[in-house]
Amino acid sequence: MFGELSNVSLREIWPHEASDFTPWLAENIEELGKSLGMDLELIEQEASVGDFSLDILAKDLGSSKSVIIENQLTQTDHDHLGKLLTYAAGFDASIVIWVSESIREEHRQAMDWLNQRTDNETSFFGVVVEVIKIDNSKPAFNFKLVASPNEWQKNKKRQAQRASTSTKGEKYQNYFQSLIDTLRDSHRFTSAKAGQPQNWYSFSSGVSGLTYGANFSQGGKARAELYIDLGDQEKNKYVFDQLLNQKEKIESDLGEEVSWERLDNKRASRLALYTDGAIDDSDSDLERVKNWHIEKLLKIKASLGGKIGSLAKSAASM
Repeated sequence: MFGELSNVSLREIWPHEASDFTPWLAENIEELGKSLGMDLELIEQEASVGDFSLDILAKDLGSSKSVIIENQLTQTDHDHLGKLLTYAAGFDASIVIWVSESIREEHRQAMDWLNQRTDNETSFFGVVVEVIKIDNSKPAFNFKLVASPNEWQKNKKRQAQRASTSTKGEKYQNYFQSLIDTLRDSHRFTSAKAGQPQNWYSFSSGVSGLTYGANFSQGGKARAELYIDLGDQEKNKYVFDQLLNQKEKIESDLGEEVSWERLDNKRASRLALYTDGAIDDSDSDLERVKNWHIEKLLKIKASLGGKIGSLAKSAASM
């Protein structure tokens, strides 16, 4: 009735860590994010820290926190633990991820100790990557979380922080918590799990430098957007202009006019939709805004998701 489950050697799939596994992980960083409940976006491979080189520098889109990822296709060792801490300090990282074939018990304990001793803004994760197959099936990868912040300890720190968090900040956090929970559980739009006390939340589009966003902006307006920031103004304006050339089709897909915000005096650009809404509105009004955000984000993804990947590649070759 059931097939036989077996493990495949990581070296059969990725012979070399630097030239095979790290590029693969960079391309599939969203899958790693799913295992951690985050929307991760790649910033840079082989990022320099003095004489050393970090495997992957990334960002948690929901919080804009810096993320460092160190890979090891063998069992964890002291050398990589030292590198991990060096990179964390060098990039002032808030989220530190160690991906390996297996994690020694003493290294898991070390990460647990670091999570207990650091503040709520710093988190250490140990992730085992494995490749499995059933009988003669194609191999499948799996990320298994084996070390992470102790929620009881972190919650105590959050409670202390919450006492100093503004009422408005708490309202934002509650709003976006409800929004991302619905987008994740009902629409599989995101892997994010934690709302933040801020007036915006960004979601991965699957293309680095282009994100979907839900915001409360000035003037009592709520906004849903595609945000374009490839790190270079010329490339951003190129992507924006190429989308603008498809204005009629995009607005037809979305069923309404778009606010085309090239933002010539800024590096980034955006395509945005607006509705009335502020975080101090009544609960019923905020529920309406939440439903509006969900509807518009899904439409933006459906309309633009198939276009932005090729545009980003074209911009990268400029």
